[in-house]
Amino acid sequence: MSSTRVARRLALGLSAAFVITGCSDTSPRPGAGTSEQTSSASPSTGSASTPSASTGTPSAPPATPSAATPTALAGLTLPQVVGQVFMTGTSPSSAEDATLASIREQHVGNVMLRGRSDDGVATTARVVRTLRGAVSDDATGSIPLLVATDQEGGAVQVLRGRGFSDIPSALTQGRWSVATVRSRAATWGRRLRAAGVDLNLAPVLDTVPSPAFAPRNAPIGAYDRQYGFTPQVVSSKGLAFFGGMEDAGVVATVKHFPGLGRVTANTDTSDDVHDTRTTSTDPYLQPFADAIAAGARVVMMATATYDRIDPREPAAFSRPIVTGLLRDRMGFDGVVMSDDLSAAQQVKDRSPAERAVDFLRAGGDLVLAIDPAQMPEMTAAVVAEARKDPAFAARVQEAAARVVALKRDHAAG
Repeated sequence: MSSTRVARRLALGLSAAFVITGCSDTSPRPGAGTSEQTSSASPSTGSASTPSASTGTPSAPPATPSAATPTALAGLTLPQVVGQVFMTGTSPSSAEDATLASIREQHVGNVMLRGRSDDGVATTARVVRTLRGAVSDDATGSIPLLVATDQEGGAVQVLRGRGFSDIPSALTQGRWSVATVRSRAATWGRRLRAAGVDLNLAPVLDTVPSPAFAPRNAPIGAYDRQYGFTPQVVSSKGLAFFGGMEDAGVVATVKHFPGLGRVTANTDTSDDVHDTRTTSTDPYLQPFADAIAAGARVVMMATATYDRIDPREPAAFSRPIVTGLLRDRMGFDGVVMSDDLSAAQQVKDRSPAERAVDFLRAGGDLVLAIDPAQMPEMTAAVVAEARKDPAFAARVQEAAARVVALKRDHAAG
C-alpha cells in the first residue's frame, strides 16, 4: 500500500482491523409482507427538544457526521469518489460474484445483506469477511466497506439462525417499556456486530393513524412495522430501539422520511403512490425531528409522492423535501440514503442512471440499489454527469465526504 493511502487511512481513523458489514433487503419473509415504506410526517412548528434518556435515546448521542471535508477524499479518483455514494446488495449466505465485481470494478464502497438467511452469526461473519477482502487501493482507495442489513423484527428480519434472536414486530415492541426496548435492542445489536454488521436499516419511525387504518396501510401497518399509533409513542419506543442499537455500536437508520404510515399502496409493488395528507409542518414528522435531535446519523427517504409538500417528484428525488425540509428546516446534516432504487415499482418510470443522478441532485448522499447488475449503469452515469457539471461534481464530493465521515466516526466510536 502506498504511503499516500496509509496516510489517508490514518487520517480517517481507519485501521486494518476496521470491520463494517452489510445490510439486507426489506422484503418480509414469505407470507409476511412487502419491503419497506414510510408514512408522512412533519415536525411540529416548535423546535424539537433532545429526548432525555428516559425516552430510550442514547445518553451521549454520537456526533452527526460533518459534511464536506475534501481531505477525506484526497487521492481518490473520481470513479472511486462516486463509488462511495453507492450501496449494493448480496445474499447473506454468500458473497455474490456480481457484488464482488461491483466493489472491484465500479468501486462501490458499501454493501447491504439482503433477502433472508437462517445461517446464523458465524456464516454471516464469513460472508462479510469475503466482501471486505475485495477492498483494495484500486477498488475503493482502501476505504473500508460500510455493510448494512435490515433487522427490524417481525416480518422484516434478514438475519436469523444460530446466534441471532427472533425479534418481535415493532408493534409488539411498542407495548414494552422504554427500558426493555432499549435493553433488548442492544442485545440484538451486539449479535449484528458479532456478524460484522455496522448499519441497521431500522427503526421505522412512520406513524400509522389508527388500528382501524393499519390493514389498509400496505407498507407499514399491514405488517405491524409501526411502534404505535401516535407520534409520541412512535418517537418514544422507536428511539429506544435506536438507542439500543447505538449502545451496541451499530449505526441505526431512521426511516422512511417523511413517512409512509398514511399511504394505502406499497411503493415496492405499486407505482404512482401518493400521500395526500402530510405537510411540511405535520405533527407526524415529530419522531424524525426527535431522532435528529438525539443524534441520528442516517435517514432513509421514502419514494412516495407527497402532494402537499412537492406534488411533482417522489420524496427521494425531491429537492424541496430532501434539502428544503430535511436538511434546511429540520437541520439534518448526516447521511441521507434512499430506499431501494433498483427494484421498486414506484421508480420504474426512470432509468437506473436517472434514479441515481436525480437522488444525488436532490441532496441525497447514499444510493441504495440492491441489484448489483445496475451498478455499471448507475455509477457511469454519475461519473459522466460530474465530469460535465461542476455543480453536480461538488454535490457528489459532498455526499461522498458525508459517507466517509460516517465510516470514520463509526470506527472511532
